[in-house]
Amino acid sequence: MLSLTEIKLGTLIKINNEPYVVIRSDHHKMGRGGAVLKTKLKNLITGNVLEKTFQGNDKAEATATEEKTANYLYKNQNEAHFMDNESFEQFSLSLEQLGDAIKFMPDGTDVKMLYFEDKPVSVRLQPKVALKVVSTPPGVKGNTVSNVTKIAILETGAEIAVPMFINEGDDIRVNTETGEYVERA
Repeated sequence: MLSLTEIKLGTLIKINNEPYVVIRSDHHKMGRGGAVLKTKLKNLITGNVLEKTFQGNDKAEATATEEKTANYLYKNQNEAHFMDNESFEQFSLSLEQLGDAIKFMPDGTDVKMLYFEDKPVSVRLQPKVALKVVSTPPGVKGNTVSNVTKIAILETGAEIAVPMFINEGDDIRVNTETGEYVERA
């Protein structure tokens, strides 16, 4: 069982026999009252988001998940297809289950797949990934003094704000948790 202080961003917990990941966690300490933890949880199976408040000495049950490496093959209109690197078995997950992670997975990359009760439920990406810029407007001379940004389209179709000096064809690193530009690759 996890106490209030152990429930943090990215923690996996079980509610009603389903796995959830903590996507937001706000800890509040009242003056005379006990501590309150307001969380936003994402169901790893359905992709639904739930807001839950833990108070005082409430506890949450940690969920047992297994992590395996899988290869991301491709996506179609509402599913992403993967192949287990050990058994070579192919399977798919809905795009709702993957959420924003699909924006940072180019075809053919290896990802960490989370399994719950021997079923794949979610993807865990590296904190930073390198992606190629496919399209971006050219930088305008004179706009380099301040933090001016422009929109770039990446090889995965994701659109992010990048500095003016980034050009088409550049490789950049992107933070997969926030979706923000980090540096040139």
